[in-house]
Amino acid sequence: MKRHLLSLTIATIFIGFAATPSLAEDVNAWRLFVADHDKPVITVIDALDGDKLNTFSVTGPATLYRSESGAVVFAVQGSANTVTALSSGISFHDHGDHADIDVDDPALLNVEFTGAKPGHFVERQGNVAQWFDGEKHALLFNEQAVLQGKNAATSVNVVAAHHGVAVPYDHYAVVSIPNPEDASKRPVGARVVGLDGKKVGEDALCPGLHGSAGSGNRYALACSTGLLLITQNTAAPEIKHLPYSPSLPQGSVSTLIGGKGMQYFIGNYGPDRIVLIDPTQSDSFRLIQLPTRRVHFAVDPVRAKYAYVFTEDGKLHQVDVIKGQITQSVRVTEPYSMDGHWNDPRPRIAVADDKIFVTDPLKSKIHVLDAVAFTESGEIPVDGQPFNIVAVGGSGKVHDDGHHHQHEHHHDDAKKGK
Repeated sequence: MKRHLLSLTIATIFIGFAATPSLAEDVNAWRLFVADHDKPVITVIDALDGDKLNTFSVTGPATLYRSESGAVVFAVQGSANTVTALSSGISFHDHGDHADIDVDDPALLNVEFTGAKPGHFVERQGNVAQWFDGEKHALLFNEQAVLQGKNAATSVNVVAAHHGVAVPYDHYAVVSIPNPEDASKRPVGARVVGLDGKKVGEDALCPGLHGSAGSGNRYALACSTGLLLITQNTAAPEIKHLPYSPSLPQGSVSTLIGGKGMQYFIGNYGPDRIVLIDPTQSDSFRLIQLPTRRVHFAVDPVRAKYAYVFTEDGKLHQVDVIKGQITQSVRVTEPYSMDGHWNDPRPRIAVADDKIFVTDPLKSKIHVLDAVAFTESGEIPVDGQPFNIVAVGGSGKVHDDGHHHQHEHHHDDAKKGK
């Protein structure tokens, strides 16, 4: 009888353990971080309902970058010589078959990095490289250290102040090589250096270097002759040159973005064309003609085969990167001419969940589009000139064990529709 009771008790315990996952709740959380064009202000918005969560003041107008994890958003303030870190309040913990999500309030972290003319920001696998156009060094630091409030950074020499880029790896960095005759001109190549600044291997030629992006395990630098593709398998990063296809017209890429979920790159190729780049194909380059000049483009991290291009006629175009063509177009704003200063306030794109967001700085609002129907579904009013925008978030499980935080807020239905 005792043996039967013991077996029953053990069985009950195991049933209890097996039932534990049923206490987990699926949570979907997405946020938008929006920087004003002229003011040192960053607005945080709930991307699912349009509610404003907070507004943060920084030192100068900012360009925003999110880390791969989405836990940190970096505000690069070129005119203020400052880079400020913000906690997005959304973090994930991988458990193999699922990820847990923690949702907290967004916060301005007590972490800043300073230097003359901060420029290109690159983050890979939690390692960050911040470039400064006016310094002879780049700063390398770690996302987790930033979340802990640490300003610790490693300084890597880049020979001379120039408009370049650094790509971080665990024990190395790939840095641009300044033009030896005139450092104010575009860089001429890239080299691998250790964290002690010492050169590793041979330099890679890359005349006119400008534009960089990562996709999967590859990082690409754009040159006037093609792309430099960087990979790292075991030791130091390796650099290989991918020349432009002879079928392309004369031109080059100077702005790059990288695909999410699929490995590819998109680059500008003149003012009114883009090029899709798949390094694994024998013919790696496919040219797409746009109806008018390009203003901004972005990839869809949720629906991996799509990217979006906003053109100066006020239209947003859906690009099927598998077919290599524009598949849908929709008018979103009034025309935004590309004539004028390169940094005039013009729309920017972000994607969160099943929505596409397009800032409209001259109308003080953000347009919301249904990513599936590809139609406008609403708008979000934002004071000032909402300009640069990034989205963070995703879905995960929250366990009912007291170890998570969720902060509710009141919904304002007036913000949802037009």
